[in-house]
Amino acid sequence: EGQLVESGGGSVQAGGSLRLSCTASGFTFADSDMGWYRQAPGNECELVSSITSDGSTYYADSVKGRFTISRDNAKNTVYLQMNSLKPEDTAVYYCEAPIQGMTAIQALGVIPCRGLPAHRYLELWGQGTLVTVSS
Repeated sequence: EGQLVESGGGSVQAGGSLRLSCTASGFTFADSDMGWYRQAPGNECELVSSITSDGSTYYADSVKGRFTISRDNAKNTVYLQMNSLKPEDTAVYYCEAPIQGMTAIQALGVIPCRGLPAHRYLELWGQGTLVTVSS
C-alpha cells in the first residue's frame, strides 16, 4: 500500500515561513501528480497547490506568490514552501496522491480533509500536519 507522511507543520507568527514535506512510499512517486490540500476549522477541504509528474504547478489564488510547491523524485518527497504566512493560512495541511489506494491513517477509518466528493477518498492521503499562524 502507498504511504504519505507529512512533516514540517508548526506555529508561526504572521509574516513567517514554514516548509512542509511529504514523503511517499509504496508507489512510483516520479510518475505521480501530487497535491497539497488544507482544511481550516469550520471550512471544507480546499486544494492549495499541485504539481504534475513533469513539474507543472498549480496554486490557489489565495496563496499565489507566497507558496511554492516542488518535488524531489530522488527522495520521493514533495515540498510546500510557505512564505508571508497569514492567520487565514491556519489549517491542517494534507498531502495527496491521485492514486487508488489507502494509507495507514485511512485504514483506521479516518477521513482526511472533509468535503470532497466521496471518490476522492479512494486515493492516497497523508495524516495531515497542523499549521497555526498567529497575528
